[in-house]
Amino acid sequence: MHIKQERRCIVCRQPKQQAELLRLAKIGNQFVLDLNFKLGGRGAYICKNKQCLQQAIKKKAVNKAFKSNVGDEIYQLIGEYEQSI
Repeated sequence: MHIKQERRCIVCRQPKQQAELLRLAKIGNQFVLDLNFKLGGRGAYICKNKQCLQQAIKKKAVNKAFKSNVGDEIYQLIGEYEQSI
């Protein structure tokens, strides 16, 4: 029996299935979008809706989730993803 994984959004704090979330991964000192949930490293999740994605950018929620300055590049990637949905 396959159990679907639930994760919590770093913006709205609601638990959701992984398929409903965007995963950000920290691999070494680099931060990347993990669209296939296959990369290793520490991860943080954001709901795949415009409101949570916009709030993540506005509040710099990824910095808080990883307890470090992730840089503007990851926020640009989140913004590009938000525009594509």
